[in-house]
This record gives sequence, structure tokens and C-alpha cells, in this order.
Amino acid sequence: MKRSLLALSVSISALTSAPAWSQSTTAAPPVAADGVAASSAEAIAQDNGEAPEGDIVVTANRETSLLSRTPAALTALTGDTLIQAGITSPTALADLTPNVAIQRDNAPAAGGGLQITIRGVTSTDATEKGDPSAAFLRDGIYIARPQAQDVSFFDLARVEVLRGPQGTLYGRNTTAGVVNVISARPAPRFEVSGLVGYGSFGSLQATGVVNLPLSDWLAVRAAVNLERRDNVVETSVSRIDIDPSRNNRSIRLSALADLASNVSLYLQADYSVIKGSPFAVVPVTNFFRGPFTADTTPIYFDSSTQAQRTTSRIIPWREYRDNRDRGVMGEFNWDFGPAKLTWLASYREFERDERRHAGPTASFRSTFDGTYRQHSEEARLAFGGSGWWRAQVGAFYFRETSKIDTTVIEANRRFVQNPTVSESKAAFGQTTLTLAEGLNLTGGVRYSHDDKSRTGAITADTPVRTIVQVNDAKRSFSRVTWRGGVDYDVRDLGLVYGSMSTGYKAGGFNDGCQVGSGPTCTLSEQQLYYEPETLTAYEVGFKWRLGGRALRLNGAAFHYDYNNLQLSQASFCAGINCSITSNAARAKIDGVELEAIIRPADAHQVDLGLNWLDARYADFMPTATVSFAGQALSRAPRWSWFAGYTYTRVLGGGQQLSANVRTRFSDRYDLTDLATRVHFYQPSFTKTDATITFAPADEAWNLQLFAKNLENAMVLTFARNSAGAEAAFEDPRTLGVRATFKF
Repeated sequence: MKRSLLALSVSISALTSAPAWSQSTTAAPPVAADGVAASSAEAIAQDNGEAPEGDIVVTANRETSLLSRTPAALTALTGDTLIQAGITSPTALADLTPNVAIQRDNAPAAGGGLQITIRGVTSTDATEKGDPSAAFLRDGIYIARPQAQDVSFFDLARVEVLRGPQGTLYGRNTTAGVVNVISARPAPRFEVSGLVGYGSFGSLQATGVVNLPLSDWLAVRAAVNLERRDNVVETSVSRIDIDPSRNNRSIRLSALADLASNVSLYLQADYSVIKGSPFAVVPVTNFFRGPFTADTTPIYFDSSTQAQRTTSRIIPWREYRDNRDRGVMGEFNWDFGPAKLTWLASYREFERDERRHAGPTASFRSTFDGTYRQHSEEARLAFGGSGWWRAQVGAFYFRETSKIDTTVIEANRRFVQNPTVSESKAAFGQTTLTLAEGLNLTGGVRYSHDDKSRTGAITADTPVRTIVQVNDAKRSFSRVTWRGGVDYDVRDLGLVYGSMSTGYKAGGFNDGCQVGSGPTCTLSEQQLYYEPETLTAYEVGFKWRLGGRALRLNGAAFHYDYNNLQLSQASFCAGINCSITSNAARAKIDGVELEAIIRPADAHQVDLGLNWLDARYADFMPTATVSFAGQALSRAPRWSWFAGYTYTRVLGGGQQLSANVRTRFSDRYDLTDLATRVHFYQPSFTKTDATITFAPADEAWNLQLFAKNLENAMVLTFARNSAGAEAAFEDPRTLGVRATFKF
């Protein structure tokens, strides 16, 4: 850690372009944060000195641009919008983002943590040897472990969600897209602000922020956050306490320095304690009637919400998580005329200490100790920007090492992997040419090389320790990804664009070792290793603004050719839970996304969205006699839509009262258990949220009443007949109150 901190102090990186000022075009009511980052000046100047009302400055293309002029399927949500909508964690982003699902997969075999699905593209292996299909970033830093991604949102400038492969600028593990969480940065003013919220299931969130200008060139910021909530699962028999389910504490310290008129430095350190019971499952029979035999679709029965979230199983012991997530990062930016240099560096540690149940039945007990260390650096040079061309070139380095020690007590098995190493190197470039006024042509390419290795074994004490299975593997992968696109800014209307792009997710290995390499090695090369998955996307879209501020229309249509998609399933390896990954041959994905924001008058805003998605296997045979061709990919509803309405009324003395209601509909979607080929599913549902907010004339504070999931819909996150025959679900109805202040 000390060595990495020293390296970071030497190779601090760049204040890129994450402005504190932003507005949302996807949620209502949009509220601007204070201040404008210096790095946003060029983008804002393009529009007579300021972004149009309802627009937002984003950095999705690693450069500042207006959301309405960024030729990509992108949703950006400001920190204020997240607070107003009650979005306090990544899992709730799907409420405001088309064709996106972010869920917690609490199955021990999968490794736990977040599972991000964008347009039907996902990954279910969250273990130390697996990779996500969507990259999760904090302030531009890639967070490798899904377990470390599930930290509460607090003191944010915005969240950007890019849909579609981002293999050129963001690299591997972006076949689905990118989620970038961007913190609020120090500003040249004194500010104290906070948030307190309380709701159903004993949920409590409290945030405090202090911003201090130490001089005319240096400002610092400190933010702390507390989140606590009881379990939404209830027990009818067991006396084991499963509360609280979340008990997290976080702190973030940052400093922003303008070292010269053309040199900026941003430093950040953060630390989180992640506690609570990870128990979050119920018997799958709470939702489905058997028998659960291969290649059948069980019958879903809609009993009461209380019955569906209650387990009658005996919990073998008190489960807990006591994890630590910490890191330091820096950005250095130097604009020396012909080009701008950006250097971004980070070092992070994640420690897991957990007790869970794991095994062929829910009565098995397991302990988990893990340490993960990651270091990343990225250097970019940006050229042009004001003339007929602009370009970026860069290099990227990432390395993660982990040590895992898991014991399954009843199975008399110990799983020790030390180390597992993932190393990635890349070089990339992208350029945009202005062929005529408003007409731009973009091309980019990236070369990535990945090395993965693991040394470990599964052992048993009988009564002396013996090796049951060796888990040694090593493999390298390389890939070139590219992007080409054209966009045209139609005068008095808006942007139209088209693109072709590719994504790449590195291959890997399963538990075990290749036959011939040791006495316990029984797997063939094809069984042990799986290949990279690749995706080629074709997309056209538009972003139009009609009648001034009265109407905004966004739309996109896309087609994906998806090859070698990596599918993971729960299984048992030498008597303990594990995850086995293999490559399906091909899949095809087609879709259309439409959004509208209508403002017929100052006091009224209507938000509408409609999505159609056809994500299916084109060629996949899980066995020699069974074909999944034509079957839908998991977590990919064919139809979904949302509708929202906001009414704002100014009362006497300038006080303001606003009310918002938003409904989201999802069609039925697949949740097949690949291990047993049982076709579980989530029935169609609607979820409605509502808020009423009061603010005084000076807006120094506000008070909000909120309700989420008024229908009390039970939305499954997974259902399995394997690994304990369990199911998990999103939050039921929650009610609460929230207050914010700022001075």
C-alpha cells in the first residue's frame, strides 16, 4: 500500500472533465447543482456560454460535450436528480434508465455483488476469476470486483450509463456498456450540506458534506455517509437474527488544485465499511410449483407478498459480512497548447470477511476470507477540439491480485487460491473529423492484451490435509476492438447519428486443472478454459429538441451480433459450490428505445419512454440433444415502458411544492437456471414511485415524502433449482421521509 501511494504521488493524474454542474434529461424535475468545473468551459461555450435548460455536460467520450450532442445511447442523472428520485444505490438506476437492470446476486456460487444487464447482455460470474460484461467505474476508475461496487450513492455530481459496447475508449469487459459514478468535486466556495432519510424496514441514510476553499487555487471536500436497513426477508421458524441486511459507513476526502492556468490536480481518498447480513434468499417454491425438471417451465403462483418473502428454512448460523473497501486516486491535467495531457492513476484494496450458507442444501455453512488489490493507470493525449478535427490517443494498464480462503464446514472442504492474477494492457486512439458544418466522422481502434492466472487447490482434512483438486490455470488473450460513426447536427432540430462498434470481454478458466498436468487434473482444455466473448453493434439514433424547451425526443435502434457469450451456472466442484462458465455459440439482439420529455407549461413536465427488445440465442446447444436457439436471453423483457408526471407550484413567499409520480412497466422475462435447464421467469409487472417535496424560497432545505413500488410487486433477481433451490427479489413497497439542507 505504501509503495502504491508513493507511486500515485509521483504519477498523479488528471482533472479530466467531471463538472459539478449538471441537469438530467431523463428524470423530473431536473435541478442544477451549483458551480461549473473549469474543464467544462469549452463545451458550455459552444452554446453561447451556458448549456441549454434541461441539458447536461457529460464526459462519456472522455471529453466534455453536451448530452444532446453526444452521438451515443447515454443516460446521465445529476446528483440532485438521484436524491429527488430516491436513488441511493446502483440497483435503483434501472428505474430511470432504459433497458438496464442492476441487481444483487446473493447466491454464494456466483460470488455475490452486483449483476449489471444492459440490453440483454450480462455476466453471472462474480468470483475472483470472473469478469462483468458491463464496466463499473468510480470517477473513471475501473472497479473490478462486483462486491465492491455495491456501495451507497452519496455526494455525487452525476451518474452516466452508456448502453452498448465501449471497446475503444473503455476497453475490455464493456460488451454491455459502462456505468460511471462521478463524485462531486471541491468548489471555490464554503458549503455545508446534508441529507437524512428514514423509511420502511428501518432504513436510515445520513450524509454530511463540508466544502472548504483554502485559497484562490485550492479547495478541499469531505463527505461521510451512513446507510442501515433491516432485511426484507422474514423468517418463520429460525431464531437466527438476519438484521440488519445493510450497515455501511463511508468517507471520501478530496482536494482540487489549480496549479497554474493550464494545470489542474485532483486527489481523492475513500474508505468504506460494508457490514450486515448477506442472507437474502427464500425457497424457490415460494414463487413456483414443481416438479422442476430439465427443459420445463414451472408454474408461477402469485401468493401474498408476505408469504413470498418469508422463509421457513432453518438458517444454520448467523451470517454476516464485514468488508473493507478503500482506495486512493489522482488526476493530473496539463493543457500545453498543441495537446492536453491527462494522467489517471489509482490503487485500491478490498477485503472480504463473510460467513454464509453454501452447499447442496441450505444447511451447509461456509466462511470466506478474501483480499483483492488493484492498481490502474491511464495516460491520454487530446489534440484539436476547436478546428476541423480532434483526436485522442492513450495507453492503459491494470493489474488485480487476489487471495481467497473459503471453508465449507459440513463438506470438509477448504478452497484456497493464492494468487489469482489479472493483468491488462492496452493502447487506443480515436479521432473525429468535421467534414462540413454539423457533419462529423469518428473512427477509433484499441488493442488489448490480457494475462490471467491462478494457483490454488481444494483440500480436505481426513484427518490430515489432502489435496482433492488442484486449481492451477494460466491463459493470455488479445483483441483489437474498433468503432466508426457519423453524426449530423441538423439546424433547429438536433442530432442524428449512426455507428458500428465492437466490444470484447476477456476469456478465463474454471476450477480444476488440465488433464496431464497433475495427479488430480481431469479436465480437458475445452472444459477448463473458455474463450473471450465479442459483440459487434450497429446503431442509429437521434436527439431532437422541438419548440424550444417544450419537447425533447430521443431515439435509438440497434442490432447486435453477439458471439461466444460467456454463460455461468452454479455447480459443485469437489463437493463445494462453484461457478462453471462456458461459451454459447451465438446470440442476436435487436431493439428500439424511444424517450420524450414534454413541458407544456412551466409547472408541468411529462416523461415518456418505450422500449422494444428482442434478445435471443441464435445457436446454443447446452447438451448434444437440446437446442436453445430462439430462446430469449435472461433479464431481457421484450417490452418495457415508463411514464412520469411532475407538477410544481410556487406558493406564497416563493415557497415551492412539487409532486412527482412515475410508473415503470416490464414485460415477462426469462431467468433460466442453466445448471438444471429449468426455465424460471419473472412475470410482467409495474412499479410506481411517488414523491411530494416542499422547499422554502431560499431553497436552503427541503422535506420530501416518498413511496416506492406502490404495487408491492415482487420482482425476482434470480431463481434456481440448483445450489439450494433458492430465489431472491428486489425491494417490496417502501415508504419514508427525506430531508436535505445546504448553507
